[in-house]
Amino acid sequence: INDVARHLGVSWTFVKNIQKMYLKKHYGKPKSNNVRYLAIDEICTGKGYRYLTVVINAETGEVLFVGEGKSADSLNPFRKRLQRANANIEAVSIDMSKSYIKAITDNLPDSAIVFDHFHIIKLMNEKRAKLRRELFNEATEVLDKKILKGTRWLLLKNPNKLSAEKGERERLAEALKLNESLALGYYLKEDLRQIWSQKDKATAKQVLYDWALRAQSSDVKVLQDMGRTLLGHATGILAWYDHRLTTAALEGTNNKIKLIQRQAYGYRDYEF
Repeated sequence: INDVARHLGVSWTFVKNIQKMYLKKHYGKPKSNNVRYLAIDEICTGKGYRYLTVVINAETGEVLFVGEGKSADSLNPFRKRLQRANANIEAVSIDMSKSYIKAITDNLPDSAIVFDHFHIIKLMNEKRAKLRRELFNEATEVLDKKILKGTRWLLLKNPNKLSAEKGERERLAEALKLNESLALGYYLKEDLRQIWSQKDKATAKQVLYDWALRAQSSDVKVLQDMGRTLLGHATGILAWYDHRLTTAALEGTNNKIKLIQRQAYGYRDYEF
């Protein structure tokens, strides 16, 4: 914009408004009448925890809608557009956000909800990190604290990516040996992935319920909470076997939005 404005001897705003008109004409209202699958997620867009809700066509990756905030109301304009287009949405992939669940249940009652398994694994990692912090705060021996300190990234890493050269396997084993609760949380996290690698939905359901039972039978509150969460969202978790949807493509879109934000530092026109 700066280069064009300088070359033509016009103002920056004049060139920006021309580009904005072009973008609005060609991309302002993407067609949604043939869309079957959606992916929805929020993105934090700066200071003050300002959020956007982003909706994409889960089959093509095309951005269909961007709304202010992350509440159910932020999707209202998009809902109206779907109604006008007589769109037949078969399934929607989301995280376990209550507001998105409500928005889909109220406005797309015939659409299946598929909870994104990457978000579920992420939630389990957060629970396990919380457990590690609690154990660290409770540890009294200097050696125990030393072993627990710095194990966060080892606990989050996939076992096959642990570095032998850095002695990561040995450090992890030492930390797990130190505390039974930490070890249980670690192995439950690895077992959680098995829910999405079964031959059919019925087997996956058994794996999910067995996992939740093990978590709830433990004496660890964060694991018990995770077990209850999975049971409460079992239908949406297992819906992955009916519609192989995730929000993975949306993560890439959100990264592009963040890149545009960095490049557009100083823009006062949020819509643009």
